[in-house]
Amino acid sequence: MEAGATLSGPGNQFADLPGKAHYARAERPEPCVLELVSKLAREPWTDHPSCVHPTLGSIARAVHDYSSRAGRRALLPLAPSFLGTAQPGFDVSARLVALCVSTALTSPGEISRDERSRLGRAQQTAGYLLASRPADQQPGGIARWWLPVFDRLRISEPVYRNFVATEHAAEAVAVTARASDGDSDIRLRQLLKQCLATV
Repeated sequence: MEAGATLSGPGNQFADLPGKAHYARAERPEPCVLELVSKLAREPWTDHPSCVHPTLGSIARAVHDYSSRAGRRALLPLAPSFLGTAQPGFDVSARLVALCVSTALTSPGEISRDERSRLGRAQQTAGYLLASRPADQQPGGIARWWLPVFDRLRISEPVYRNFVATEHAAEAVAVTARASDGDSDIRLRQLLKQCLATV
């Protein structure tokens, strides 16, 4: 970031950021934090910057979508923490899913039986992967079938990181937002900060 850049304060928050004209063209009062990350990383303007872990990116987009306008602005100072988080391996993806699911399941509001069931299966799969896939345990849901198949094709980790974990985490964020009893901005921002500390 160039000298004089600011992420907070009165007036135009992005007045001194490199690529500021890009924000003007977007005509978006609250850009997604990941769009700011893409500019900090000097990548093309996108909310899917390649420097960000896919599961973490999915969480950030969901947090943005379920936050108020003020809540979205409060996420922007977190942008530098996303840089360089992209890395392979089951561990980071599974830890992020486990964190998001546990947050959702402990939300103060009501959670439906179907949501609890889906989140429980996601948590079971994440726990199985974090435990290095012990022989006496199984992943949750259909993962018990697709994991062995994709293992043989040597694509199970990227499939989990880029597709399965992203969906599990995003649903957990949505449940957390809906079941937060009026303090969703605070809970979602805290969740995102915890996720950033996990990677």
